[in-house]
Amino acid sequence: MSRKQIVSLILSCVFYALTIVGFFFFSVTLIIIVFLCFSLSITNFAYQCYQAHNDYTGAEHLQQEIGILNAEKNKLEMDYETLIKAKDKELEKRQESIEELTENLEKTKKELSETAARTSELSEQVKSSENEYESLLPPDDDDDKATIDIIEVAKKAISELADEAKKAGLRINISSASDRLMVNASAKRILIMFRNIIDNSIKYMQREGTLVITISAIEDDIFIVLKDTGKGLPENETKHIFELNFQGSNRISGNGLGLTQAKAIVEHYGGTIYARSPQGNGMGIYIQLPTT
Repeated sequence: MSRKQIVSLILSCVFYALTIVGFFFFSVTLIIIVFLCFSLSITNFAYQCYQAHNDYTGAEHLQQEIGILNAEKNKLEMDYETLIKAKDKELEKRQESIEELTENLEKTKKELSETAARTSELSEQVKSSENEYESLLPPDDDDDKATIDIIEVAKKAISELADEAKKAGLRINISSASDRLMVNASAKRILIMFRNIIDNSIKYMQREGTLVITISAIEDDIFIVLKDTGKGLPENETKHIFELNFQGSNRISGNGLGLTQAKAIVEHYGGTIYARSPQGNGMGIYIQLPTT
């Protein structure tokens, strides 16, 4: 074998090895360049062998080697094509994953934006509602957190509305296991709360009956129940009676402010208020107030 043949063969082997290694470490462009160098080297080796065919005594052996090299080249080309196809499929899958992730990200971003908008809207509604209730609080000339006897305040409210209650045929009674129950609140505002609820019963009883005001204390809370024997309201209307300007099916003249103001007073002192009214069996107003 001549020196040129040896050099061509060595270069072919080197480029062949680099081509194999390149599938794992090189870019596609560099793999193609190395593969072309391998092809040129092996072609040159084949050409050198062909040139020396007449002088080389082992020509048949050389032809066999060329055939083997061509077979290896063809196999390498097939392996290369297979690897390229596999890489293309992998790139395609990754591209699909990227597109899917991008789509999900945009969807999530849109949902977060909508949620933020709804949250901001709800926050504004809550602030508006809070401001509305604060504006309904009656002015207070007394100490807003004075210690008062809530039973005494209830009796005063009954006394002030005694004439109206008598005309309507409404008897008002107070029921309590204690003579005195103290709470930190404005006497003026609590008086207005009782007056508004009692006045509501006077207006809407629409028949003679009774209003029982039960006042009790459990641990650090005062519980007040004002239950009359009037006609009451349907359940779907009862849940709206504390709303401003609400007029039920038994509406009469008035602006519907009384119970809304009572709710504002109760919530101002950290309490809760709700109503129950089995139709035909009166109206019950239930109040919880913290004592401090």
